[in-house]
Amino acid sequence: MAKQFKLTVEKRDLKGNKDLRQLRQDMKIPGVYYSYDGSNILFQISNNEVKNAIQSGANIFTVNVGGNEQNVVFKSVQYHPVTEQIIHIDLYGVDMNKPISIKIPIVYVGTPLGVSTEGGVVVTNLNEIEISCLPSDIPENIEVDISNVSIGENIQAGDVDLGDKFKLVTLEDSTLMSVTHVVVEETPIQDETEGTDEATGDSDAEAATEQGSDDSSEGAES
Repeated sequence: MAKQFKLTVEKRDLKGNKDLRQLRQDMKIPGVYYSYDGSNILFQISNNEVKNAIQSGANIFTVNVGGNEQNVVFKSVQYHPVTEQIIHIDLYGVDMNKPISIKIPIVYVGTPLGVSTEGGVVVTNLNEIEISCLPSDIPENIEVDISNVSIGENIQAGDVDLGDKFKLVTLEDSTLMSVTHVVVEETPIQDETEGTDEATGDSDAEAATEQGSDDSSEGAES
């Protein structure tokens, strides 16, 4: 069963960029609540409230919207490109009796044969997988056993046994991880004759220059 956490949010009016900047300076984050029936409400929430929600490990959150308690999930979270602070949140209202699509973190379990016995390395392509399930069934993570993967092999999304509660949304042929050979960069070997050739070339050029000077001098004398 998915963990639930109660969020305290405040309704807000539509504001311009200046007001939004002030809101963030006051340690609050603007957001939009999207209901599954198509309506939406603007809200604001404190930074500390969001931190507590993240630390709770919950998947489903309860908020008071328009006087009614609603179950919601985090639809999207926007971060500042430099400070990495959260600058906007979208919440999506869910019907607890209808499946939703949600991305779940992947936990890779075990050490691949290709690493332990063949000297290969793990290449991780995806750290999360998208599934569809009832909100109450949302798992904290999806465990993927990689202990039998040899060099040159991979695990795709379609290889993961999700059981009866979950339906795969990520494309089945999406590669989650693979084991490959260790790439060793070869150090270029310098040709020992290069230095001799260059030195010879310089000497030949100097000799040609000197010969040309001698020929010019002879011509001038005659």
